[in-house]
Amino acid sequence: MSFKKHSRQYDLVVFGATGYTGLLVAEHVTTYFPTDLKWAIAGRSTEKLQNVISECKALNPDRKPPAIEICSLNDADLGALAKKTFALITTVGPYARYGEYAFKACAEAGTHYFDCTGEAVWHMSMIRKYEATAKATGACLFPQAAIESAPSDLMTFSMASLLRSKLSAAVGDVVVTIHEIHGAPSGGTLFTALGLFDVFHWKEVAKSHKPYALSPAKNPTQAPKPSFLSRLTGLYSVPNLGLVSTSVTSGTNRAVVQRTWGLFKHEPSLQKHFYGTNFTYREFLRARNYARGMMMHYSLVIGGLLLMFCPPFRRIIRKYVSQPGEGPSKEERKKEYVQFQAVATPDIQPNTSKQAWCKAEFSGGMYSRKSSVSNIEILCSQPNIRHSDRGTSRSSGLYDVAGRY
Repeated sequence: MSFKKHSRQYDLVVFGATGYTGLLVAEHVTTYFPTDLKWAIAGRSTEKLQNVISECKALNPDRKPPAIEICSLNDADLGALAKKTFALITTVGPYARYGEYAFKACAEAGTHYFDCTGEAVWHMSMIRKYEATAKATGACLFPQAAIESAPSDLMTFSMASLLRSKLSAAVGDVVVTIHEIHGAPSGGTLFTALGLFDVFHWKEVAKSHKPYALSPAKNPTQAPKPSFLSRLTGLYSVPNLGLVSTSVTSGTNRAVVQRTWGLFKHEPSLQKHFYGTNFTYREFLRARNYARGMMMHYSLVIGGLLLMFCPPFRRIIRKYVSQPGEGPSKEERKKEYVQFQAVATPDIQPNTSKQAWCKAEFSGGMYSRKSSVSNIEILCSQPNIRHSDRGTSRSSGLYDVAGRY
């Protein structure tokens, strides 16, 4: 990657580098980013930041170490830090409690911003407060840029691009599934989920998950209505994806994908990527069988209600989960794996039998990304017609709706 020319001291700053996720970000930058990168790690403790530098030096001893910036959670420190860098990654959460300082600072300084939250309700509040400021300064701000909600957003974009290039078609219905997952969240992620309703009222959280709550434009097109049996069991059968059930991440990921749709429609410079007026989006978790799928659905429903309305339940759960700063060890991360699959129906009349299909998978840890898929395929309804291109961490193709599952 390369950075645009700028006059600031740093290309990139990692804020919160002494935490579990922040250290992994610093290690990734050390391992994969250009050696001429001008970057720094930031936090409150010089000693802990020096330990991060030691960890990074062990990974890449020939690389010049990052600079250290001492920065606390307040407007003055974050404002000064944001002015020093072209881009800032912050891993300091929960963002509902601690995230606004960095977001505000970057919006006001014209600094590009990335975080790893999944808190759509906090994202919504930041849009309301700082979108106008960011437009004025030229800052590009990307909340929810990690496993929530980047895979869903990028897969949708990939399939839309495929349909546009191969069928000259807009996008109709998109369905993304978490097809397989082996791994555990960090303590910070768990405490974010458990503490969200201590900061925001449940009505605000529910509002942020309503259709197009984060989008600058609204879409009157409704997603396909579930049948009575699907409403009762939480189970759906999706062509080319199989049996699926309720996903805990569907609301927050859908909010981001629908915001992307709205930005593509609303912003003149982005309208060439617009998905189409009849676009809809749904997200699920793969169900291995009917019994397990129903169990997952009702576990999420009951657990969600307890989290929203029962503070003692949240306090009890906090005692038995990983604490902030903790997470899977390096050995445990090596065994982790997550795979997403998705289909997109082209918005064509009369209806076509083809769909776009996409797969993204990550191995070696959900907090330290390693891609293991390296081809992009275009498959027509006849199995012997195939076109392949080298790509990155996803594969996609045109499939016959009648079934290649």
